[in-house]
Amino acid sequence: MPGAEATIAVIGGSGLYEMDGLRDVHSLKVSTPFGDPSDEIVVAQLGEQRIAFLPRHGRGHRLSPSEVPSRANIYALKTLGVEHIVSVSAVGSLREDIAPLHAVIPDQLFDRTRRGPSTFFGHGLVAHISFAEPFCPELSAILYDAAKSCGATVHRGGVYVCIEGPQFSTKGESQVYRQWGMDIIGMTALPEAKLAREAEICYATLAFVTDYDVWRESEEPVTVAMIVGNLLKNVRLAKRIVKAAVPKISAQRECVCAKALQNAIITSKDRIPENVKEELAPIIGRYV
Repeated sequence: MPGAEATIAVIGGSGLYEMDGLRDVHSLKVSTPFGDPSDEIVVAQLGEQRIAFLPRHGRGHRLSPSEVPSRANIYALKTLGVEHIVSVSAVGSLREDIAPLHAVIPDQLFDRTRRGPSTFFGHGLVAHISFAEPFCPELSAILYDAAKSCGATVHRGGVYVCIEGPQFSTKGESQVYRQWGMDIIGMTALPEAKLAREAEICYATLAFVTDYDVWRESEEPVTVAMIVGNLLKNVRLAKRIVKAAVPKISAQRECVCAKALQNAIITSKDRIPENVKEELAPIIGRYV
């Protein structure tokens, strides 16, 4: 289908693609070996770039964090030609100086999830990617500069602890995460970031703080109403930051993300099952 390609993707709320300046808009239904993505993917032209928008939880927020089909989402974006993913998400703060309505561009992840498969590999194909730096430093820098240029109070770096959900943390858990040195807490960065790296897609998170989790005794415990209220306040800012960042994203990639699989596949090529080669062709095709 003409216009179905995109090099940049935004994963976040369903309203992010409703921004000024978009043209040649298409809504695509994409099927993958891992099932259907969260929803149809909206592809549009913004300036000189083609962008794909994917609502992580589906339109109307139908999917809980544990139900998000991350493998299907990342695979579908890869088949469209996506090389950069901007993840827009809501998080809680675990630090006094990171206040609600601030933005954070994290540089580290800590996994506390128990959900399903977090890899494309297995079934006769073994690959071990490097994940020491889980967020693309180049894309993260672009998001940080864009957020500053839009007047956001933005923090560069920090550890994002990803919990299973859909329940919020207990006070005991929240206090322990603070003692461990975690900075923000959310439910959506994993397994997205791992899968994006396996697919050799640059991935960075634009996180908006909606609450102080439950550790701060002077605050009311986190509620959905609190999160939604603060998130809605940041929707317009998120759109401005994305629009400011997109022109700065280059097709030339010098980061480790672009060659993550180069030395990661350990299975002998002649031992990889043909059906696995076929299913994963968009991801492993240039190596096997």
